[in-house]
Amino acid sequence: MKKLFSTIFLLILVGCSGIDTKKRDIKEGKKPEFRGVWIASVVNINWPKTLGIGKEIEQVQKQEFIKILDEVLEMNMNAVIVQIRPSADTFYPSSFEPWSKYLTGTQGLSPGWDPLQFMVEETHKRNLQFHAWFNPYRINMKKEDILVSNHPGILNPEWTFEYGGKLYYNPGIPEAMNYSIDSIMEVVKKYDIDGVHMDDYFYPYPVVGEKLPDWKTYLKYGKDFSIAVDWRRDNVDKFIKTLNDKIKKEKPNVKFGISPFGVWRNYSKDKSGSKTKASITNYDSLYANTRKWIDSGWIDYVVPQIYWNQGFKIAEYNTLVDWWANEVKGTDVKLYIGHAAYKVGTKGWEDPNELLNQVRYNRKIKEVGGSIYFNIDSLTDNPMGIKNNMKKTIYRQRVKIPN
Repeated sequence: MKKLFSTIFLLILVGCSGIDTKKRDIKEGKKPEFRGVWIASVVNINWPKTLGIGKEIEQVQKQEFIKILDEVLEMNMNAVIVQIRPSADTFYPSSFEPWSKYLTGTQGLSPGWDPLQFMVEETHKRNLQFHAWFNPYRINMKKEDILVSNHPGILNPEWTFEYGGKLYYNPGIPEAMNYSIDSIMEVVKKYDIDGVHMDDYFYPYPVVGEKLPDWKTYLKYGKDFSIAVDWRRDNVDKFIKTLNDKIKKEKPNVKFGISPFGVWRNYSKDKSGSKTKASITNYDSLYANTRKWIDSGWIDYVVPQIYWNQGFKIAEYNTLVDWWANEVKGTDVKLYIGHAAYKVGTKGWEDPNELLNQVRYNRKIKEVGGSIYFNIDSLTDNPMGIKNNMKKTIYRQRVKIPN
């Protein structure tokens, strides 16, 4: 009898030890989670820092990217999200659009090599995932940007509109939408990417005192909608659904992810929205009905840009994480959180533990499967010791990405 009790007691101890270990593993970040960084190429935010053509420039640009990957590995991350079509121009040879000026300094000028192929190969050598980041409708960053004469935006002016000093493909023009989808599918077909990724740029962010110049387009194509805003949302819905269908038909293993603005709708507008007071929202301002995309299974993962600190009254971090977690509950859509690494050390982010505590909060929520940080330089520059602190605490070792 005494031996039996001893055995039972030992089993209980082992069981409790397993529970404690599990809790500790979660706390220290040992379970699978997505750990990504955005690498922005537009206006050369992160890469490349050196522009031009020729073998010497090619080697410099390659070394710059390898250095980024080595930093990513050192921080125990497991994915990079690289902007390869920043403004209707490319970082790969394309039959649709010209070479990017952010690569060579001159739009349309070939660098003489394939940066995307190189980046994918080097990323996979290090057992990291490569997600190709596209901006579907933006054509330039400012009015003064010179487009090459054979740019599709020049050859097809009826596809475009100017707004806020920038040129965009019009999401309401079916030919423009299909063109953008086809240009993305070119990459899906030709390259061994792990994911297709988009951020929050579909219709442009509102500009005070300016209306979207798409009234004639609405009159032509929006007859099934009593108001233009519903038609605009439907345009973006069609884009997302069509692109997802094409990706899954071509390469079912390639993930499709969206990183929307952090607030879908405010509670004051919709009782199912978040208890926030954001002046911009996905649904009302950007015509992006992210809830529908999640419920319909049109995306594989969603990365809301919750770029506010814990305790921020207008759009509180924890409140928004809870709201998005509830949105993906019961679906197959993965939830990763977009973090504002660029704000570390700024007003409201003076606490060196702010970013760390956000990740710790994420790990308490079953539905949250990881984090993506904007941007890589904001971590490697190590403001307030953030890079070192992450390695010592939340990212002490590498982990796999969830299936």
